[in-house]
Amino acid sequence: MSTAGPPQGAQHRSAQREGTPVSAVIANAEPLVVVRDLHVAFDVDGRTVHAVNGVDFDLQAGETLCILGESGSGKSVTMRSLMRIHPPRRTRMTGQVRVDGHDIVAASEARMNAIRGAVVSMVFQEPMTALDPVFTVGQQIAEAVRQHDGVGPRAARLRALELLERVQVPSAARRLDAYPHELSGGLRQRAMIAMALSCRPRLLLADEPTTALDATVQIQVLLLLRELQRELGMGLLIVTHDLGVAAEVADRVAVMYAGRFVEQGPVADFMAGPQHPYARGLMGATVHDDSRGQPLATIPGAPPALHALPPGCAFAPRCPLVQERCLAAVPALRPIAPGRAVRCVLAPTLETAPC
Repeated sequence: MSTAGPPQGAQHRSAQREGTPVSAVIANAEPLVVVRDLHVAFDVDGRTVHAVNGVDFDLQAGETLCILGESGSGKSVTMRSLMRIHPPRRTRMTGQVRVDGHDIVAASEARMNAIRGAVVSMVFQEPMTALDPVFTVGQQIAEAVRQHDGVGPRAARLRALELLERVQVPSAARRLDAYPHELSGGLRQRAMIAMALSCRPRLLLADEPTTALDATVQIQVLLLLRELQRELGMGLLIVTHDLGVAAEVADRVAVMYAGRFVEQGPVADFMAGPQHPYARGLMGATVHDDSRGQPLATIPGAPPALHALPPGCAFAPRCPLVQERCLAAVPALRPIAPGRAVRCVLAPTLETAPC
């Protein structure tokens, strides 16, 4: 089921068949990202870990979707599926994944090498480990430009400098020749964003982009991502466990638990009143300005083992509202209002939802 919002931003480029140039542009009304019934499983130590279990969503160009959830809920696996960067020998990935018209599931590895960077790019969680420590920041950005644009070393270096200036790196010409360890955490993250934007992608993925940063730098990076997204008309998909990040940059949010979306909808509606018991628990466990002196709410228990998921609702063992029917089968993702859906047997239907 999809709850995609209205189109925003630039009109996106169309589907390209296997073997056609990545840069080919043809009008097409399809959303920038289309995901249907995505399943991802890993074979680990003789067991099958079901990390993603039937995810559906759309994302328009110029729109921001934020995926929320605890560690191990399948957020990052879902995001990485859009670039197909899972370990190939241990991964089974099924369903439909289309990004800017490209069939990510069926594409050859050679085709994916052309798609990665030029169509979809990623800002990783920890830039210190994502960046190569033995090459300068400028060399790494220029390498991506040369790989996809086919330009010479001088043009690639000028492009790298332009990108560092665009992401507001101070003294960009000097930082171009700096190694990752010579930069602060905030500057390393900006360098990662510059590298991700080097080939003008249609979709930008950001995996916990502010986790390792202090509060002031977090806000700066979030505002930068939002500004660049609006300027370039990209789709933006952010994975986080921080509700504050979602409130700051998202148009829509999707809450994930045990490999499934359990709630999704417009960010303002979600922040005003989450409906799924797990989403309510996340909201209740968030520290607010008026929380001083009050006990912090917690969600009891732990997420289920993904190699042995229960037959019913995966949240049932932790849910304060659990009923017998919750244990029989996995609840469907049910619409409760325009653009909103909840995976819970207690959720109101579209007809009975308040206006």
